[in-house]
Amino acid sequence: MLQLPDLRVSDNTQLVLGTVACLGVLVIGAISRAFLPKSESGLPLPPSPFTWRLRGHFIAPRNPFLTVAGWIDELGPLITIRSGTEKIVIIGRHDAVVDIMEKQGGSLADRPRLVAAGEILNGGLSVILTPSTGSMWRRMRRALHTHLQPKSAEEYQPLQMSHAKNMVLEILEDPANFQNHAASYAATTITKVAYGRTTPTSATDPEARLIRENFQLLRKTLRPGAYLVDMIPWLKYLPWYAQELKRGFERNRQLNTDQLNRVKRQIQSNVDIGPSFVKHMLENAQLHGLSETEMAFLAGSFYAAGFDTTTLAICTVLMAAACFPDEQAKVQAELDAVVGRYRVPTFADEQSLPQLHAFISEALRWRPLVPSGLAHRTTKEVVWRNYCIPAGTTVIGHHWSISRDPEVFPEPHAFKPQRWINDQGRLGDDLKFFVFGFGRRVCPGQHVATRSVFISSLLILWAFRLTLDATKSLDDMAFMRGENQPSFIEFKARAPETELRRMMQNDPDVV
Repeated sequence: MLQLPDLRVSDNTQLVLGTVACLGVLVIGAISRAFLPKSESGLPLPPSPFTWRLRGHFIAPRNPFLTVAGWIDELGPLITIRSGTEKIVIIGRHDAVVDIMEKQGGSLADRPRLVAAGEILNGGLSVILTPSTGSMWRRMRRALHTHLQPKSAEEYQPLQMSHAKNMVLEILEDPANFQNHAASYAATTITKVAYGRTTPTSATDPEARLIRENFQLLRKTLRPGAYLVDMIPWLKYLPWYAQELKRGFERNRQLNTDQLNRVKRQIQSNVDIGPSFVKHMLENAQLHGLSETEMAFLAGSFYAAGFDTTTLAICTVLMAAACFPDEQAKVQAELDAVVGRYRVPTFADEQSLPQLHAFISEALRWRPLVPSGLAHRTTKEVVWRNYCIPAGTTVIGHHWSISRDPEVFPEPHAFKPQRWINDQGRLGDDLKFFVFGFGRRVCPGQHVATRSVFISSLLILWAFRLTLDATKSLDDMAFMRGENQPSFIEFKARAPETELRRMMQNDPDVV
């Protein structure tokens, strides 16, 4: 006789599994609510994508911003994700980030506790990551802003002009390594601004290579969920845990201290090294109230961030020129009309080049430098429409999603520099993308960085026509990950090469 299977075991198994699953969801919810900062208004947090994972939402390590962008497109301008028991609010639309992170910036100047990146890798001494609640951040910020105001940044324009010309010469000699040339330009410029060093710095120099490696490690460490210690802080006290981060800190400490001591010796020897950030700090130590260790790490953070972002910004603009030849041609038509072919363009041409400015702005919107943004922390409750972000919540302005807000940037995936030009043919003042961050955490070195990107883009687009090398593959998101890639741009001189060399070399600014 045919026997039917005993369904009671199967039913019981399903019941047990179902009960365990339900209990798991309840436990996760209870833990999350227990650790969640409390709202005084009674309004809810922004909506959250569904997840079963105990460790929170899964975000792919490669191009993580695309995962988050998908959630924002589905759920709205603000979303809430979970990392362990921590709730993180991500802002992905332009008006929302202006209302929250700009207009209420005083409530979001703080950073959350970043154990891996801030405490282990940087020893609690990074101005980028340190909380705003202590006095150290305010002292560091004051020192930076004092030295890097727009008028102070103008002092470095002759230096930036000189090294931009050198970059043109380097591309003439070795176009395949344009990414290294951009890095050498950035390193040489920022080394002078930070430390007063006038000798050219190559991207392959040990110091520059070490700084880029450490910045790559920082990018990795800042990714939510990258290190378990951010959820279980006591792990940092285990001697064997996060050895690569601890080694990175020791490398940083040694490098930063050596650089500061070199400037200190030059001052004591009455060597005239001209203005520099470290010289300014050492000569005004009582004014800023910084220890030498704090000075060393402040200068190191400024150097590393400026080196990395300037390099990537220049490479992004050149990549956009090669990818969009029609838009490149519009810029070059403007350059030919304003500058002509018989002199080298300079900073004096800046106000007459709206098409170039628009092209740079669109390139950095199209492929933002920090697509996932950096974490802020609310120090008091923030209400936006029908949502509440309680005090103590981590908040991130998601650059990639903000740059693709269809209400502010129609056809957001299209490359359209004209969106930055007003009806009078000038650069509009009603459109903004937050390349350098938000509110009180905006990058204080932005004025130096903006001038570096402008002058290098100006000279290269005036000197060369850029095209994609059809034999090479292109990953147009690599620079957003901080990665170099095999050379993919061909540079064709827009004037006889001998004439270009003569124009660049005969100028007394070139060193």
